[in-house]
Amino acid sequence: MTVALNKKLVGFFLYFAVGLLVVVILAPYLWLFISSISTKKDLTSVPLRWFPSKPTFENYSRLLLGGTGATDAASQFGRCALNSLIVASAVTLISVFFGSLYAYCLARIDFKGRNILSLTIILPQLLPPIALIIPLYLIVRKLGLLDTRPALIMTYISFILPLVIWLMIGHFRSIPTDIEEAARIDGCSRIGALFRVVLPLVAPGIAATFIFAFIIAWNEFFYALIFSSTQSSKTLSVLVEEFSSKFGEDYVLMSTAGVLASLPPVVLALIFQKYIVQGLTAGSVKG
Repeated sequence: MTVALNKKLVGFFLYFAVGLLVVVILAPYLWLFISSISTKKDLTSVPLRWFPSKPTFENYSRLLLGGTGATDAASQFGRCALNSLIVASAVTLISVFFGSLYAYCLARIDFKGRNILSLTIILPQLLPPIALIIPLYLIVRKLGLLDTRPALIMTYISFILPLVIWLMIGHFRSIPTDIEEAARIDGCSRIGALFRVVLPLVAPGIAATFIFAFIIAWNEFFYALIFSSTQSSKTLSVLVEEFSSKFGEDYVLMSTAGVLASLPPVVLALIFQKYIVQGLTAGSVKG
C-alpha cells in the first residue's frame, strides 16, 4: 500500500512539475498573442484586462496588407521578413553544408593537431559579440558591404559555422566506423561512402543542426542592428523594436510583429521535432 501511494505521489509531483514548466514556457508567448489581438486601450486599462473586451485581428491586416494607421515600420514588414528569410536560409545552407564536411574530416580522418583543432573550433562562441563588433564593422565597411544582406550572411556564418561543426562532430562519431569500412571494402571511395552511407545515417542530426542554425540566424539582433539601417537589409528582429509613433511606443503592433516573426522557427521546429529528438539522442552517443 505504501509503495503504491509513493508511486502516486511521485506521479503527481512529476505531472505537476511538467505542467508548471509548460505554463512558464507558454505564458509569455500566450500574452504576446493576447496583446496582438487587443487594442491600446485594453493594454493600458486599470485594472489590467487579461483578455481584450473585443478581440480584433485588424493589427495583422495592418502589418501584412497595410492600411489606415499603418506606421512606417509596419509598411516595411514584408520587405524585412523577406530579408530575414533570405539571410537565415543562406546562412543555414552554407553553414550546414561546409560544416558537415569539415566535421566529417575531424571525426574520421586522423591527422596531426586534430584534437587541438576540434577544441579551438568552439572558441568564437566564447567571445562576446561586443568584443568583435568593431573589427567586423571595419572589415564590412572596407568591403563596401554596409547595409547589405551579404554583410549579414558573412557575419552570421562566422559564429554559426563553428557551432554546426561542433554539433556535427558528435553525430559523425556516433556512427560506427565498421559500417563505413564495409562500404569501402565493397568498392566505395571515401567520398562515396560519405554520401551513400554516412550522411543518410546522420540525417536526423543534420536536420536538428539545420533547425538550430536557422533559428539562431533568424533571431539574431545585435549584428543586424549595427550593420543594417534601411529596409534593403534590415531583418525582422530589428524591425520589431522600431514600432513607435508620435504618441509613443505602439506595443500592439510590436506584439503582432513578434507573433508573426516567431512563426517560421516555431512551425519549422514543430514539423521536424521528431528529427530534433533523434538528432540530439544520436549525437550524445559515441560509436
